[in-house]
Amino acid sequence: MVVGSISGAPGVTTVALALAAAWPSEADGGVRPVMVEADRSGGDLMMRFGLPPAPSLLDVAAAVGKPHPGSLLGAVSELPFGVRAVAAVPGRGPCTEAVRLLAGEDGRRVLLGGDGDRGTVVLDVGRIGQDTEPLLRAADQVVLVARGGAEPLTHVSAYGLKREAYGGRLTLAVVGPCPYPAEEIAQSLAIEQVVFLPWDAKTLAAMNRRCAGRLRTTGFRVTPLMAAVCKLGRHLADSREQKATVMDAKSQRRLVPAAGDEGVPSWVRR
Repeated sequence: MVVGSISGAPGVTTVALALAAAWPSEADGGVRPVMVEADRSGGDLMMRFGLPPAPSLLDVAAAVGKPHPGSLLGAVSELPFGVRAVAAVPGRGPCTEAVRLLAGEDGRRVLLGGDGDRGTVVLDVGRIGQDTEPLLRAADQVVLVARGGAEPLTHVSAYGLKREAYGGRLTLAVVGPCPYPAEEIAQSLAIEQVVFLPWDAKTLAAMNRRCAGRLRTTGFRVTPLMAAVCKLGRHLADSREQKATVMDAKSQRRLVPAAGDEGVPSWVRR
C-alpha cells in the first residue's frame, strides 16, 4: 500500500503509521504490517524516536539486485506504540537514490516479498512524483492524503490522476476540517473512495512519545483519528480480498470451460 500526497505536508507519515497500527489482524492471519519510510526528502522517525542509523531504508536499497536480498524484517525497528517500521535516514541525497532503487523492478520484488510471504507493507512516499510512479502502479492500494481546503483539493485535481489507471485502487483521505461533502469531492475529482480523517492531539502525542505505549483501536477510549483509520483499514483490507477473489474467479473461468454466464455476478464477468 502506498500513502502519499500531491503537495505540502498534510500528515502522510501520521496516516501511514496510523494505518499500520490499525490494520485488521485477520487480514493477514495475525501478521503485523511493516511501515516503510520511502520519502525521497528523507525520514523523520530516526530523529523522533532516537533510532540508530542502521538498519534503515538504505540497507534495504543496498540489497536490491542481489540474488538473495532478504526480507524487509531485517531492517525493521519496533516503534514505542507497537508499529514495525523501516526508518529512513534524514537527508534528501541518500533517500532519493534509495527510493529510486526501490521503485525499480528488483526493488518492487523486495517489497512484494516471496510467494510464501504474508503481510502488508505500508509505504510512506511523502510527496508523490515521477520517481514514485512505479510504486503507485505496483501497489494493491493507493491512499492519497490531502487537506480539506479548496487549494489542496485543486492541487489534487490539477495533478491529473487518471481514474481508469487505478481501477478502484485509489482512496482520497481528507485530513482535518473540510467544508465539502464526500460525494461532491468524489464527483469533482473522479475518485471513487473519499474518506475524512479528523485530526486530534491525543493521537499525535502518542505517536511522538519515546516511552512504550499503544494506540487504542478498540473500546470507548479510541481517539477520533484512530477510529476513522480503523474503518479505512478494514475497507482497504476488504477491497484487497475482494480483488483477490475476483482474480481467482477469472482464473477459474479460464481453466474451466463454462456454458455461459448465467448466474455469474456482473463483477466476475467483467
